[in-house]
Amino acid sequence: MHIEVSHLNKTFGQFQAVRDVSFSIEKGHLIGLLGPSGGGKTSILRILAGLETPDSGEIVFHGKKVNDLPPQERGIGFVFQNYALFKHMSVFDNIAFGLKIKKMPKDQIRARVAELVELTGLKGFEHRYPHQLSGGQRQRVAFARALAPEPQLLLLDEPFAAIDAKIRQELRVWLRNLIERVGITSIFVTHDQDEAIEVADEIMIINQGKVEQKGTPWDIYKNPQTPFVASFIGESTIVEQISELKGFEEAKIWPHTKALIRPEYIEIGRRHEFSLLSATERGRIKQIHFRGSEWMVEVEVGSHTLITYRSLELDVLQPGEEVYVLVHRAYLFNDNDSWIMENKLKEDPMPIHI
Repeated sequence: MHIEVSHLNKTFGQFQAVRDVSFSIEKGHLIGLLGPSGGGKTSILRILAGLETPDSGEIVFHGKKVNDLPPQERGIGFVFQNYALFKHMSVFDNIAFGLKIKKMPKDQIRARVAELVELTGLKGFEHRYPHQLSGGQRQRVAFARALAPEPQLLLLDEPFAAIDAKIRQELRVWLRNLIERVGITSIFVTHDQDEAIEVADEIMIINQGKVEQKGTPWDIYKNPQTPFVASFIGESTIVEQISELKGFEEAKIWPHTKALIRPEYIEIGRRHEFSLLSATERGRIKQIHFRGSEWMVEVEVGSHTLITYRSLELDVLQPGEEVYVLVHRAYLFNDNDSWIMENKLKEDPMPIHI
């Protein structure tokens, strides 16, 4: 492994920001630290960078313990969300700053800056100053400056937070391609789920200073290991009494068990759209919301309000309309365990009574 972190802890006063955090990262991978604000993501990043000292734990980069090394000796590039560019320096001088500090020969500096200007799409902007650039261009300069000394680890603290939505979307694709071309191990902090899912090879969900789960975006979404991860990733509905829904009656044998139902676990429509009516519930449309590529539908089933999606290719459902609802599966959890439960009536259909 390229990065190994073991039993990391950090307390600020009475607040424990990092709780027994352990993880490993393979060389060349891009890892997203995702979680709510105040969850400990930036504290972990700053400890890795050497900007904060852990109370306990071990940090190993490529086989070498770095706990006692200052930031400049850890081989790290850091990109901040506010760019942190030198306003009085041109693009060229901003990118070259770290190379000049290392006293690299001038011809090598020029060659390295030219390489990074080309790599980051800044050709022609070398002599401009930060105030003459767009937000996206300034962030590209920040990336180029961080990459200039050829660090072994790139740390990104919400790098797109200060950029408008359209440019942020473009920079996600650009960053993904850039990391693949450079092949540098990278860790970035974000609270944007779409950003993490689109950019990262793996995601670490951080909550209350600890790692809730680490895995690929797909694995985390499909197989959440804790109730927090299940409720944090994607949209969902918490159902207190899942045994009240058809096909989930067996859940009553587990007291104090709740269910989380994702929108894609639910199928909704008119009677003729279902071939397995015995597993469906009767529901009534509460609200519909246009989401650009689909409808988001709130539907009342008994005492429960569920959220699901409906394709724009199908007939539009109307508020107040009675519909049929099929819950395919649910994520069940209690204080001790969590698991996926499939709708029993889909496997063992009962006679239809309409």
